[in-house]
Amino acid sequence: MLSTRDAFRRFWPYTRGLRRWLVVGALLLILSAACEVVAIWLFGDITDHVLAAKNLHAFWTPAAIWLELAVLTGVATFGGSYLTTLVGERFLLRLRDSVFAHVQGLSPDFLDNRRLGDLMVRLTGDIEAIEQFVASGVIQTVTAAVSAVIFAAAALYVRWDLALVSFAVAPLFWVAMRNFTSRFRDAAVRERESSGAITSVVEETLSNQALVQAYNRQRAEQRRLHREGLSWLEAKMAETRLAALYEPLVQVIETVCVLVVLGFGAWELTNDRVTLGGLLSFAAYLGYLYPPIQSLGQVNLIASEATASAERIVELVEARPAVVNRPAARTRAARRGRVAFDDVTFSYPGSERPAVEGLSFRAGPEELVLLTGPSGSGKSTITKLLLRFYDPQAGRVRLDGVDIRELSLATLRDTVTLLQQETMLFPGTVRDNIAYARPDATDEQIGTAARAADAHDFIIALPEGYDTPVGQRGRLLSGGQRQRIAIARAMLRDAPVLILDEPTTGLDAPTARRVLEPLRRLMAGRTTILITHDLHLAPEADRVITLQPAADVRTVSSDDDPLLARLP
Repeated sequence: MLSTRDAFRRFWPYTRGLRRWLVVGALLLILSAACEVVAIWLFGDITDHVLAAKNLHAFWTPAAIWLELAVLTGVATFGGSYLTTLVGERFLLRLRDSVFAHVQGLSPDFLDNRRLGDLMVRLTGDIEAIEQFVASGVIQTVTAAVSAVIFAAAALYVRWDLALVSFAVAPLFWVAMRNFTSRFRDAAVRERESSGAITSVVEETLSNQALVQAYNRQRAEQRRLHREGLSWLEAKMAETRLAALYEPLVQVIETVCVLVVLGFGAWELTNDRVTLGGLLSFAAYLGYLYPPIQSLGQVNLIASEATASAERIVELVEARPAVVNRPAARTRAARRGRVAFDDVTFSYPGSERPAVEGLSFRAGPEELVLLTGPSGSGKSTITKLLLRFYDPQAGRVRLDGVDIRELSLATLRDTVTLLQQETMLFPGTVRDNIAYARPDATDEQIGTAARAADAHDFIIALPEGYDTPVGQRGRLLSGGQRQRIAIARAMLRDAPVLILDEPTTGLDAPTARRVLEPLRRLMAGRTTILITHDLHLAPEADRVITLQPAADVRTVSSDDDPLLARLP
């Protein structure tokens, strides 16, 4: 379990470059508290020398000073609050960017094995909780502590004996805080987990809404969301009960303190040991003293919640990428795109059975190598190894004769274009999705790629042409249209190695035939690896490799180059 101190140390470095603004913000808020001290003193002076003495002439000078203090307090409060918020939001932005960048470097399987909704909550709610502790919490702690000292010193100056009486009750605040902190942390953990589960159910259901409706599973999904919502409600109410109990308990303690002091002060007032203005000023100082003390207790509750969130973020940050760049990795891209698998063996983490074993084959420029075989025979694994989502346990994968582990990840992946089985489009326009391959592409280059993909005609027929929104995951377009946009995107990328993963799956026969021609143009001049169950392109392939679990590879080749591969 992560301690509060460890959580703070872990995320404090993200304030680098912002700390001077933290200091300035804290100083402004402390200045505001100091102005309040003087204003209260002026109030006591007016009470004794103006109101009690019925002397209007003595009113104007302290009133003018009080007004000036009010303006200064307002400016200082605005500046302190603005800087505090600015630092907090910049810290939030920096931490979220850092965690998101780390998650993007993890293997796709890492994300596949986790609920997307839970990850979304970690990147939003959990990071916000950390910010409230590390950035805003520092300001709150410092200003509350200094304000408490200032008002305590002022109270001691006015009546040290009354101040000591009030201070004797202060430890009750600490006792109350200690009894609530651990229970609040446990409730915060449950609330975060339940919030992630709710987000996951919503994301999963809405992403598959057509399937849910087709199978009349709306009520089942509603019940699933309701169950997760009940779990969240129980956790949230436990958290709320603790917070709701803490605040009135502190108020009762504060009231007891004030009543004790006022009772003792009234006795002193009747004995002429204190003036009315002095007693009222002291009561005001006491009223301003307890809120900072209460705020310090709130910081502990915030820290408990933030520590629970920090554990969830640290779990993400400590997840290691399956592959990393080697020192002095090459950044020069491959020119020809010759691919070679040399006696490659690979098993997925946690699996005892190899996904591929002793796999060897070659593919060169202007060659089409077709990989086929039943599910589980390793076809998709070959793609993951070539893109270095994973490294093999034995053997090596080469690109233009260079072990791809010697290349930087960015250089390797710039050399390979992947056309996935499920056409992935982002919300945005047709133009945005084609230009995703090259964000600096001109409209002319985008149009040329669309024409080569046989997509230009249907694009210009859309309501807004290239500026037509495609909808979530491209659902406003047909399957064939989405595929041709993906082909245009691959055309624009213009990489020497091309991987086609079931490019015609889910398309009807006429649409598939229409997609084949732009696919042939896309394959021209490139090293192409085609993964498919459909063998209608087999006559066009230079090699056909049939992968079968626990069997040797059977090959059909247009030349005598041996293809040696053994798969489990």
